[in-house]
Amino acid sequence: MPLGFIGTGNMGNHMAANLLKAGYSVTVYDKRREAAENLLSAGASWGDGTAGVARANQVVLASLPRPSDVEAVALGERGVLANLRRGGTFIDLTTNSPTTVRKIVARGRELGVDVLDSPVSGGVHGAKSRRLTLMVGGDLAVLERCRPILEAISDNVVYCGASGAGAATKIVNNMISLGVSGLVGEALMLGVRAGVDLKTLTQIITKSSGGTWRMEHSFPKFLLRGNFTPGFPIDLALKDLQLAVEMAKECGLNLDYLNLSERQYIEARARGWGNLHSEAVVKLLEEKAGIELRIPDA
Repeated sequence: MPLGFIGTGNMGNHMAANLLKAGYSVTVYDKRREAAENLLSAGASWGDGTAGVARANQVVLASLPRPSDVEAVALGERGVLANLRRGGTFIDLTTNSPTTVRKIVARGRELGVDVLDSPVSGGVHGAKSRRLTLMVGGDLAVLERCRPILEAISDNVVYCGASGAGAATKIVNNMISLGVSGLVGEALMLGVRAGVDLKTLTQIITKSSGGTWRMEHSFPKFLLRGNFTPGFPIDLALKDLQLAVEMAKECGLNLDYLNLSERQYIEARARGWGNLHSEAVVKLLEEKAGIELRIPDA
């Protein structure tokens, strides 16, 4: 089956590459052609804009930075939905707003196009190795029809519920993951100030009830090595937290820990750290405590 793929940045590039490895014929498009050159060398075709990609394929996937980018790609006369054939499918892999998802779904319904919201978790390393979780919202029958495609980019495809449920699940996941960076950072600083070796702390806690995915899998690659090269940058982390704030307001909730996390990431971006890995937010806490959390051989 020929597929279209729009958005070949840090995440999308690896996912499109895995579709090629699985034997799919893939037409790619990105605002920056150079972001897709490796895919073209591997056998992908270049699409004539979003409309051209949609006209040439029955299924189009998109991996984009922000909800506004998804709207621009999906909607309008040159958008994916208006140019897919009836019965086609648009799969949004972006961390998107449930409200935006439902808007796109409604337009797709008018045009006879199915839409799945299917944001991913696992980061760039997971996108490359196919060790991603896909959180899928939409019609279950459409998911089952598209499951072989999604399993070519993910080892854990999970159905979350109706349209927007995938997006909501991803926002909750990122709210926890991003918020816990500061909490774990502060806790480790407390242990270090109390006289415990940092390496000993991390080795014990990762195997205890205080262990988290971020401490075990992400801190050793980034924070503990002083490596703040994205990865997942502060700018996108803040975008996701602000999606959570927006979703909380729509649900009539005022969430204290979420609001605190948002303020920390706003401060980190104001420092000029927007392009640094999201764990650079812990540097704010390190400065206040006068402690650096570094294990060179982490």
